Amino acid sequence: MAKRVTLIIPPSIFLLDERVFMTLGVLKVAAVLEEAGFDVEMLDLSGVENYEDVVRDHVTGSTTRYYGLTATTPQMPAAAKIARVIRSGKPDARLILGGPHVTLIHAAHKFERKQNTGGRATTALHQLEEMFDVLVVGDGEIAVFEALADNPPKLVDGDDPKSALFLNNHKLEELPFPARHLVDVGTYHYTIDGVRALSMIAQLGCPFGCGFCGGRMSPFLRRIRMRTSENIVREMVHLYRMYGVTGFMLYDDELNVNPKIVELMDLIARTQVNLGVEFRLRGFIKAELFTDQQAEAMYRAGFRWILVGFESGHERILTNIQKKASQEDNTRCMEIAKRYRLKVKALMSLGHPGESEETVRATRDWLLSVKPDDFDATVITTYPGTPYFDEAVQSKPGVWTYTYPKTGDRLHSVEVDYREVAEYYKGIPGEYQSFTFTDYLSQEELVRLRDWLEADVRSILNIPYNTGASAVRYEHSMGQGGIPANILRTTSSSVRAV
Repeated sequence: MAKRVTLIIPPSIFLLDERVFMTLGVLKVAAVLEEAGFDVEMLDLSGVENYEDVVRDHVTGSTTRYYGLTATTPQMPAAAKIARVIRSGKPDARLILGGPHVTLIHAAHKFERKQNTGGRATTALHQLEEMFDVLVVGDGEIAVFEALADNPPKLVDGDDPKSALFLNNHKLEELPFPARHLVDVGTYHYTIDGVRALSMIAQLGCPFGCGFCGGRMSPFLRRIRMRTSENIVREMVHLYRMYGVTGFMLYDDELNVNPKIVELMDLIARTQVNLGVEFRLRGFIKAELFTDQQAEAMYRAGFRWILVGFESGHERILTNIQKKASQEDNTRCMEIAKRYRLKVKALMSLGHPGESEETVRATRDWLLSVKPDDFDATVITTYPGTPYFDEAVQSKPGVWTYTYPKTGDRLHSVEVDYREVAEYYKGIPGEYQSFTFTDYLSQEELVRLRDWLEADVRSILNIPYNTGASAVRYEHSMGQGGIPANILRTTSSSVRAV
């Protein structure tokens, strides 16, 4: 008899609308299990208000002993509640936790151990070990089988490039497409220029070291793994034929780190001709890598929107972030996009080391000068797995301080229990909170300046707020939000409004 496994997507109560982008990572794990003959159940709790009741009813009516949860850091309070419900109703159940949060906590813990110091990450890892029977870190598609074995280890490490559990290009290519049939695809609603769209992830990893971004010490999130252009387009065709969609949101960290991006765009364009359809695409690019050739090919392939993490309009902040892109690079990127009629959503963030009223005003002035088609501005959160978290030291009780060594600029963050507290992050306009502060701006001043910047820029550029009847999902390019391999690329440190 096939072993039955229940996989659970916790709700994301910090989002305005949870039914926009489905969680692809856990669906890839589900696809691998189905291919191996497992009986897979899926509890997709995205947007379900009484999710604890749903889990309680499932525990009562199901014979499964194996429950696998995924969680980003902002989802952990809900994941903790779900774990308690399962444990209460079925004490002998095996609770498995995978996903970005545990992966980033483990990577930070390994760093602390290497430095021969205890710290926040080590404490957080021990707390997760008390709550769950098995922790799966890094790539989950192969590691999940060890977690389901008769005598599993407490931790299955799929974040070690030397391990057979870590995906290389060849293994990534061989994986089945995400098991989207296990969720109600029809209830997910996202459009690109009015065209119904589904999300995809074409490649894994981002090689850059931005201080606010999650997974900078995790090979799972730092090391690039590529599928071939043919395999990526095959998934597009599959989604077109299975669900009738002609829109594709590519949730990769920086599409143009792929040296074959133009080849991929050319193949997407030819495929549309062969099918007699027209696609619309949207995705993230890295500013300093963007070229005219890429822009022309992307427009021809159906891209009409690109998203770029410019982050700041002040050169010192870009240096402190370790962004690798200068203000000149960012301006040039905007100029290229406009030449090829690509609309740009500028992703900006406040609260970095050295942030002051002067640097916030510089960000406002830069936005007004380059005139993006849309933008957002978020106050960062120092999530586990970001250098801002991993390299911080306790400066006084309850406060941790990160210092960028080249400039000496500092960022301070308030300690948070990520298992229990969701209020540390707010993405809804008008309800922002800051749990960070700098030497120049308090938590309250950061929120006030963020609100001022957004209101002023939107008013002058006539860009409407992303609110109203068509509520939006938050999107980002910073490390915890579309992780295909592990059960959900936040971020890391802030979450973006579509």
